[in-house]
Amino acid sequence: MKGAELADFPTAILAGGLATRLGPVAENMPKSLVSVAGEPFLAHQLALLRSQGIRRVVLCVGHLGEKIRSAFGDGAGFGVALEYSYDGPRLIGTGGAVRKAVPLLGDRFFVMYGDSYLPIDFKLVASAFCKSGKAGLMTVFRNEKRWDTSNVQFENGRILEYSKQQPTESMNYIDYGLSAFSGRAFAGAPESFDLSELHVRLLAKGELAGHEVHQRFYEIGSVYGLTELNAFLRQQKAAR
Repeated sequence: MKGAELADFPTAILAGGLATRLGPVAENMPKSLVSVAGEPFLAHQLALLRSQGIRRVVLCVGHLGEKIRSAFGDGAGFGVALEYSYDGPRLIGTGGAVRKAVPLLGDRFFVMYGDSYLPIDFKLVASAFCKSGKAGLMTVFRNEKRWDTSNVQFENGRILEYSKQQPTESMNYIDYGLSAFSGRAFAGAPESFDLSELHVRLLAKGELAGHEVHQRFYEIGSVYGLTELNAFLRQQKAAR
């Protein structure tokens, strides 16, 4: 997939969660605004996406979402076009949030979490998705229970089993946190559901492709993860 094509491949960021596990570091603040290496975390995510050639981002926001909009606006200052999709007064889950944003996202798009930093080649993921012809694609990483509970059985380029609730010993991979979808993956989906439920349904129908990545993921969902990412980003900045 060429860079020009990837510029038309938007990314949805699930930015509705509060940073409750970070304690006083992020009191009454969405994770997107948590300071990492001297900048709000979302600024690092947008810089990563921009470096990949992505130019359009839809933020799926919930409680305190207006704080994100006040800080980032239309994205012009960050080199991307930002749009916002609001969950509304009721909790609709990660899947429901993406489903609501589909009219802004179009026929094919990435989805990533608002607390994940994923230093991989997005072009390779987009290319694998387009070649698969399937409604969805999950990136997977050989985790071996190192950074979190492994939840994917992946063999010979195929996802054989996936479960966040009931992981088995045969699952040595983990859902890396970047997915690609066609809009048709959300056709007939309920108003409220978790994105993992959609992955399970697509897998059962033979509509979920898998793509292995080899760079570890970073996250700010915990104080330990925040400390790790802070060190990684400062190291990268020093190297430049």
